[in-house]
Amino acid sequence: MEFKTFVFYLLSTILVLAALRVVTARNPVHAALYLVLAFFNAGGVWLLLSAEFLAITLVMVYVGAVMVLFLFVVMMLDIDFDRLREGFWRYLPMGALVGALLVAEMTLVLGGRYFGLDAMPEPAAKAVDYSNTKELGRVLYTDYVYPFELAAFVLLVAMVAAVSLTLRRRRAGRYIAPEEQVAVRHETRVTLVKMAVEKEPAGDEAAGVEAEKAGGQ
Repeated sequence: MEFKTFVFYLLSTILVLAALRVVTARNPVHAALYLVLAFFNAGGVWLLLSAEFLAITLVMVYVGAVMVLFLFVVMMLDIDFDRLREGFWRYLPMGALVGALLVAEMTLVLGGRYFGLDAMPEPAAKAVDYSNTKELGRVLYTDYVYPFELAAFVLLVAMVAAVSLTLRRRRAGRYIAPEEQVAVRHETRVTLVKMAVEKEPAGDEAAGVEAEKAGGQ
């Protein structure tokens, strides 16, 4: 057995075991850590397939950003996991049916007819100056430019929907209405009102007022 084949089977075995532990782990933090392990091993498999850019992207984006966010959310939220497990046996038949359908579909697609050595032989060795990132970008923005833009649009809609669902206005809070600020005119901002004195000053204050009037005359 070649060393490359041994590394592939090693990474694949760890990947499958980590994926199973993601589903079966009771602690969500442990499940997230197993998912990080699965991502690392998937990146190693992609390195064996000469897809360096995808491997580095998987580790940097999913492990370095997404999974860290998942861990913070899981640890910060006070989730009652006992209550979540109450309906496990009730939804088990439906979940088993969906899982069986997924296994059947993956068996049909990943069979030897489509993914065997004859259908997908080992890629030929590339030149020294071959850039995997450049080739991926060329194919992505030429042959798959419309699916790429569609995926970007879907992600944008998902971001807007997430912001809309989480935006909650507080009744006691004060908010600024930009349309009212733009419609303001200088005549309505300040109003000077001249009104008569309602109460005469007494004592020293009256003398001071009289002196000011005399000085003004």
